[in-house]
Amino acid sequence: MTEHLDTVDRIIAEDTPRLIEVFKDLHRNPELGFAEVRTARIIAQALTDLGFTVTTGIGRTGVVATLDNGPGPVVMYRADMDALAMTEATGLDWASHDPMVGHMCGHDAHVTWMLGMARVLARTTDIWSGTAVLIGQPAEELISGAAAMIEEGLYDVAPKPEAFIAMHTTPVPVGLVAAVEGERMAGTDQLDIVFHGVGGHGSMPQLAKDPVLMAAQAVVGFQGIISRTVAPNETAVLTVSSIQAGSAYNVIPDRALLKVNLRWFNPHVREQLLTGIRAISTGIARSWDMPDELLPTITMAGGSTPLVNDAALTGRLATALGGILGEHNVVRQLPAVTGSEDCHLLKGPHQDVPLSYLMVGVADPQVYADAAAGGRLFPYAPHSPDYLVDLAAIPFGTRIASLAMLELLA
Repeated sequence: MTEHLDTVDRIIAEDTPRLIEVFKDLHRNPELGFAEVRTARIIAQALTDLGFTVTTGIGRTGVVATLDNGPGPVVMYRADMDALAMTEATGLDWASHDPMVGHMCGHDAHVTWMLGMARVLARTTDIWSGTAVLIGQPAEELISGAAAMIEEGLYDVAPKPEAFIAMHTTPVPVGLVAAVEGERMAGTDQLDIVFHGVGGHGSMPQLAKDPVLMAAQAVVGFQGIISRTVAPNETAVLTVSSIQAGSAYNVIPDRALLKVNLRWFNPHVREQLLTGIRAISTGIARSWDMPDELLPTITMAGGSTPLVNDAALTGRLATALGGILGEHNVVRQLPAVTGSEDCHLLKGPHQDVPLSYLMVGVADPQVYADAAAGGRLFPYAPHSPDYLVDLAAIPFGTRIASLAMLELLA
């Protein structure tokens, strides 16, 4: 790979102005999970123009593109496309045009990196051989997009990969990459819990059965699951992120919705969390004398298992990248985090496919240094209104994606 580094760097340097404009455009026009129609169209057109065979509509808005360049390995690369339902507060000239939706997790950069890498592959077919499979995945934030692509025939249009790469932004300095083997991210579940009640006038609560109060009791009760059920040496997170009920001051509604998010590494802990949630929810409703047909309704709204990086594949990429970036710029050891992903669910029936999930620094080094001097771990966090991908990270991430793919296809 090193003997062709000048060629790769020249292609990326020439393409950087275009890539930055693509990134800014995607950032200005974010789309929520399963609604990434415009983003998918941009991906499909760009890859078609580069000679890839492109299939759209896999997993509703998912894109699958293949470039067959003779005999050799099949390598899959995934970029997620969706944004978040939140307001951006960066003040950037290219900030989101939608006050209710923003790319505050870097998926716009992920798409841009993939498109830049695709151009490198298309222009260097003389130095690699095999098949590149590029995936534009919808609805990662919903933890639903990967499963949807499998269900809707991903492997009807794509060959089984021999290696699988995904990358994500992280708020450390541009120039750093984390390639860490083993368990990296927690499993997760998303639940909708509906408490049913009996509606009534706010002035006569004795004639109603208040689901808002039931939901409030559940929020408090859930906290005891981790503190008094899960072993202290296990990792578990239970977050109630939304309570939705009613619309008027003087009306007791007949339903209240809780949106609950779980994080876990041990499947036994997952079962403890789910069992506790069911028991507490049902117990609260029973204490209000709710009949069987009005007991809480619990709906699983998406989930994923823990993400595990293959040791051999990740070690190979770490060594290759370290030889180019410098070993000090490739992080090989980090504790696992309670964030979650669903990209590994794209393996579908091919669970033996090795995965390497790389974290790529996107923060301005001086901004990061100032935050560290102030005692902060990061200058900003993913899913925060001020999350920012420095423009220098656009060519850098493209370079990492390109070098990783060429290492496996060379």
